[in-house]
Amino acid sequence: MGTVDGTLNDAGLVTGVRNFAETTQFELMFKDGMAMVEEAAAYLDGDGREHAKTLSRKGALAYAAESMRLTTRLMQVASWLLVQRAVARGEMTLEEARTQRYRLGAKELCYARPIEGADELPHPLADMISRSRRLYARVDRLDKMMHGDASEVEPKTAVARQLSKIESAFRQMRADDLLH
Repeated sequence: MGTVDGTLNDAGLVTGVRNFAETTQFELMFKDGMAMVEEAAAYLDGDGREHAKTLSRKGALAYAAESMRLTTRLMQVASWLLVQRAVARGEMTLEEARTQRYRLGAKELCYARPIEGADELPHPLADMISRSRRLYARVDRLDKMMHGDASEVEPKTAVARQLSKIESAFRQMRADDLLH
């Protein structure tokens, strides 16, 4: 999947994207991401409206800001997942998928710290925000790794670097069909 100097070439990236998008792991991530989009929409259009009415002014402001961030985060994830699936199916070229337009975006907004009053958020919303943050971070790491930005996601500690190398070796062995 790489060249002699260790960088990924386009053929390796296409193979990597296609291979990943054809895995059970991708399918689970895809289903989870799309289910979370539906869950958030149902909550924000239903119970969330009622919950928001009970909040203080500060809590209501936090609700508005954090629900907007939740929606943005989930739309970014859904878009990224659909692009990966399109590349895997040959409906989109890797060159198109690698453009900034199709990469995971809105990072500053999606990673921003909760605003004052977020501690008042209703539990269902707070839970979705937490889960969406984890999903977004996973997709961000995958996006960087799949498109040659892996240096941005290098583990910081020596132990984490060693674990990462072991995980990479096992992934490569699975990719080479040496492990089942």
